[in-house]
Amino acid sequence: MTPHDSKMLLFRNTMRITDGHLDDFREAVAQAVAFAEQHGPQLMVQTFVDEERMRAHSFQLYRDSDAVRVHWKLADPFIQDVMRHCRVERFEVFGEPDADVAAGVRAALGEQCALTFSPRIAGFVRFATGLRA
Repeated sequence: MTPHDSKMLLFRNTMRITDGHLDDFREAVAQAVAFAEQHGPQLMVQTFVDEERMRAHSFQLYRDSDAVRVHWKLADPFIQDVMRHCRVERFEVFGEPDADVAAGVRAALGEQCALTFSPRIAGFVRFATGLRA
């Protein structure tokens, strides 16, 4: 792992989809992810839906805390659109964000859900150039 890799952050957001909002949620997420793919700083974004339990899980990988700040500036309208159709149940931060980003995550979530921070022990990333899901 290089020193650059040690700054990477992985966010996992578990959301409860509002009853009757599944289709609108899916559409809002698709638009948000399309925007992030074209303009966002994320290295990876993946969102999964458990329709039976009306839960969704979003994973976002960032190069560092600066990339998270760029994401927040660019994506706020898309985030708000998604949040009209769900609520956050759990938010997990893997890696060690700087104090500003940690405080920003805490402020954004308030007391609405469980929030955890897990520092990295070891790891690596292996992405093929041009890999698409």
